[in-house]
Amino acid sequence: MRYESLALIFFFFFKKKNKGDGIVYSTNPQYKPFEFLKAEESPASDSPATGTPLKIFLDRLGGNRMVSRITGFNLPLQKLEELEKNLKKKCGVGGSSREGEILIQGNHREKLKKLLEEMGYRVKLAGG
Repeated sequence: MRYESLALIFFFFFKKKNKGDGIVYSTNPQYKPFEFLKAEESPASDSPATGTPLKIFLDRLGGNRMVSRITGFNLPLQKLEELEKNLKKKCGVGGSSREGEILIQGNHREKLKKLLEEMGYRVKLAGG
């Protein structure tokens, strides 16, 4: 009995502690737990020329299908869908928008570059 209690004391007292897996307590009454885990949304700018330039890629899908993919948008979802609809109409093809990218069916990189530059965006051709 004596050795068992001594072993338990030894185990808890000399137990190796891993750094970074402890609990941190705050005495700040205005502290909001897990607020840092929420996705911080940067304010989306309606101005097209701000930030990094858009990149237009040419992707090959299964078979001989090609897709022009435009990335680098900092627009709200509704504005992105409006821009996608406008570009599809001017190119006369189908496409979609998802995860901040616009996909246009076919190799329309030069035409898309010209259209986006007319709208005030900075554009670079990448890949393909």
